[in-house]
Amino acid sequence: MKKKKGLLLFLLLFLVATPLRVFATDRTPYNWFVQNNDNHTPPALHSSFEFASKYDFYYLDQKAKESDKVIYLTFDAGYENGNVVKVLDALDKHNVKGTFFVLENLILREPALIKRMAEEGHAVCNHTATHPDMSTITDIGLFEKQLTRLEKAYTELTGQEMMKVYRPPQGRFSEENLAFADKLGYKTLLWSFAYADWDNAKQPDPDRALDKILSHLHSGEVMLLHPTSATNAAIMDRLLTEIEKQGYRIASIEELFA
Repeated sequence: MKKKKGLLLFLLLFLVATPLRVFATDRTPYNWFVQNNDNHTPPALHSSFEFASKYDFYYLDQKAKESDKVIYLTFDAGYENGNVVKVLDALDKHNVKGTFFVLENLILREPALIKRMAEEGHAVCNHTATHPDMSTITDIGLFEKQLTRLEKAYTELTGQEMMKVYRPPQGRFSEENLAFADKLGYKTLLWSFAYADWDNAKQPDPDRALDKILSHLHSGEVMLLHPTSATNAAIMDRLLTEIEKQGYRIASIEELFA
């Protein structure tokens, strides 16, 4: 009896102490996250995502020095509700270039908005055609269709090729997804900072949101914001002004991959 209890205790301790990655496969689904801090240093890659370093995968500019004070401003945009235009107006006022991960819905319903993004020098990148949970897609043909369908819509509208940079919807992905993206010539880009700005029915207080974003600035940061957010639209001008005051510069996404 004592031996059985001892064996059970050993197995329990083993399970607790052993990283979950040991039991994962290349189709295990993951929800992307980073452990933010308030000391303006880049968050480390969590141990459960160490496999991602084998692929063309980015979540921050790891070559950026602290003194570089460089930030990459990215937006996930699926529709327009009046706030995306306000965000673009603020970016234009500060001569800042952002990166917009868009859906097919936005291209088809708001062609003038997409053309404006391209004409003003913003990078327009791939957030998939229909915003599925990509971690459930295990067929490379279906994976490719989500990306190429969006590429086609963008090229037909603008006459330009879409940058081969992809962000999985909701930050949901598998290792197999990263391999698929690599095979298709895509870079997978997630983020090193985001906050709860996406729910239009529960928008954060603008002053608190501004403080939260600024307290987590770090060199090499890939900042994710949703341009449909009324809070983000309201604070964008102040946010960009404060970022500039603190000595940070906002770089184009091409610099991240250079």
